[in-house]
Amino acid sequence: MSHLTEEQVKAIILDKLRKRGYWGGRYTPTDSLVRWLGKKVKENGRRVKSAVGQLVNRGYIILHKRGETISLNPSRSEEIEEFITRFLA
Repeated sequence: MSHLTEEQVKAIILDKLRKRGYWGGRYTPTDSLVRWLGKKVKENGRRVKSAVGQLVNRGYIILHKRGETISLNPSRSEEIEEFITRFLA
């Protein structure tokens, strides 16, 4: 799992949040996600933090509590589902 493309890392992040039901007002600490995925991706979570930032810029992820927690953007749910299926299928 360490030889993943950037798009695959982003899809894994989105898929993890989706499976756990973190949409809109239900959010999770960013550090927990980075710690969990950083064990599976090379570069100790730097790629994960970078991917989260890019997903925020795309509007797929919403930041809460001054950027300490994140959730999926419910208004972009169809695009998120397509992104996940495209890169994890």
